[in-house]
Amino acid sequence: MDRRTFLKLIAGAAATAPLAAFGSQKDTWGAVLPQRLLGKTPVTCLGLGGFHIGWTTEPLAQATIEAAIEEGVRFFDTAESYGPHTSEERYGRYLTPKYRDQIYLMTKSAATTAELAREHIEGSLRRMKTDRVDLWQIHSITSPEDVDDRLKNGVLTEALKARAEGKIAHIGFTGHASPYAHLRMLEQTSGDASPFVASQFPINPLDAASKHSFTGKVLPALAPAGISALAMKTLADGRFFGRKVVNDQVQWETPNPIVPDALSVADCIHFALSLPISILITGAENPELLREKAQMTRDFHKLDAAQREALIARTLPHAQEGKVEYYKSPEFRVS
Repeated sequence: MDRRTFLKLIAGAAATAPLAAFGSQKDTWGAVLPQRLLGKTPVTCLGLGGFHIGWTTEPLAQATIEAAIEEGVRFFDTAESYGPHTSEERYGRYLTPKYRDQIYLMTKSAATTAELAREHIEGSLRRMKTDRVDLWQIHSITSPEDVDDRLKNGVLTEALKARAEGKIAHIGFTGHASPYAHLRMLEQTSGDASPFVASQFPINPLDAASKHSFTGKVLPALAPAGISALAMKTLADGRFFGRKVVNDQVQWETPNPIVPDALSVADCIHFALSLPISILITGAENPELLREKAQMTRDFHKLDAAQREALIARTLPHAQEGKVEYYKSPEFRVS
């Protein structure tokens, strides 16, 4: 696909669903961030990612959850594997006992068999001290073959049973390794009404510059299937920054980071929000990072196709194999 056609595809994706958020809302805990529809349910267009909640300190996890509520976030993401279990356990201590009725709660499972999927569903409910989750996602699909195996092994069938039991309200699927895994899931579940309400994947200017782009390949395919898009890795899992430190240990360093040389954090946040996504799920291991991104969300108004293309163009010098999008399968890291 030539670049002009690709950019038209992204522009077309941006036109497939309304970008306008609902007006300001309030609930028991105060003003709520702008909302968009996830399926038919209004949700805040910024959600707190649970991975960071699982590895940060206990006091910071609690403070970040409280800051999210104060800033108007009402969508909370986590997964059985985060910690493992730590993120869900912390939600069970600091989130659901007080705020369950005002939030949209999502968790995920990388189960590859029906038996393990059921074990994860029951464990997630127990750890988070709730009798249901609003969204349960088949987590981290990696390839078309992985999708075929999970479906054959009954993972989706078990999720549908749990939905019928009232333990999960909606089903989705996630991944960051291959856009072709997402396309296979859509292909394998097409025909009747889709069992899915959501799909989660990377959306950022560098992904949009890639010939193996989730933004260009998966996003346009969702609206016709009635599936909402959840954006993750809008800062390329921090690779837009120079380094990542977890519990005082340097996990990696990037010698030539994109931010702040080419893009700002706000550029990346606004790029994702300008597309037809329902939620931007952001990682934050402390209240300050969460508050910063909440303000950027409030500041967003509009980004047109030309502005998006300009942001994409700025990432091109950084589009080197494995340097930024390390989480994609090796064959799909080349832009």
